[in-house]
Amino acid sequence: MLNISEAAGSMQALIEGGKPALDAARKLVSEAEDGQHQDKVIRQNATLMAPIPKPLKNVFCVGRNYAEHIAEGDRAQNQKVGVTEHPVFFTKPPTAVVAPDGDVLLFPEVSTSIDYEVELTVVIGTPGRNISKADAMDHIFGYTILNDITARDIQRRHGGQYFKGKGLDGSCPIGPVIVTADEIDDPHALSIGLTVNGEQRQDGNTKDMIFDIPTLIASLSEGLTLEPGDMIATGTPSGVGYAMDPPQFLKDGDTVICKVSGIGTLSNTVRAV
Repeated sequence: MLNISEAAGSMQALIEGGKPALDAARKLVSEAEDGQHQDKVIRQNATLMAPIPKPLKNVFCVGRNYAEHIAEGDRAQNQKVGVTEHPVFFTKPPTAVVAPDGDVLLFPEVSTSIDYEVELTVVIGTPGRNISKADAMDHIFGYTILNDITARDIQRRHGGQYFKGKGLDGSCPIGPVIVTADEIDDPHALSIGLTVNGEQRQDGNTKDMIFDIPTLIASLSEGLTLEPGDMIATGTPSGVGYAMDPPQFLKDGDTVICKVSGIGTLSNTVRAV
């Protein structure tokens, strides 16, 4: 849990506060829209932080959850893995988190194959373990966007396991906001896409997930407690850079924009360090 000083005014505290905290926040917003609290209103030019800048634990992610993405990966690697029987999970550390308009970091001496993956991300609100599919959606606080930046060469170098290649500093842009669950009619009917310097690279829909959100939550929570503020990135559609012919990896100065309907736009700039 956060300590008192860290919790005050944070998104984590709001999520942990449950419905009473969310109702209080909505009341404050309504009052502000009526002209109250003018001395506390954040202006439009304020710099956004990541919705949860310092997650209490690693961000959960799902691999290989769109059929066309699986197919393009199999072609690019000349292999045949296909659809797995169960969801593939991995994590990204809190040190990877980047704010909207923040920098995706390149470490040229570490990797020369940095890729992108736009993902709809679930934010847990109600804790639980061994959550059933029938109850899974009741555990969701809201949704945001995550760009699963991946060092493909590192991923291959370490036996194909995901963590090292997906855990570099600056490899987890999140934002621009968390949209509460009640604002999204159907999270399985959202357009999802990504551009690099204005070029459309990914263009899909969350209806094409192989494992839907209740299945992901039920599977991940088997013997593992999900807690308020936990995030689950749900996989990416086709169009990633390493599967292009020839491969197109990110370079210094690139602008990467992720979009998910109903949530908004997450923009980041690539910067070599």
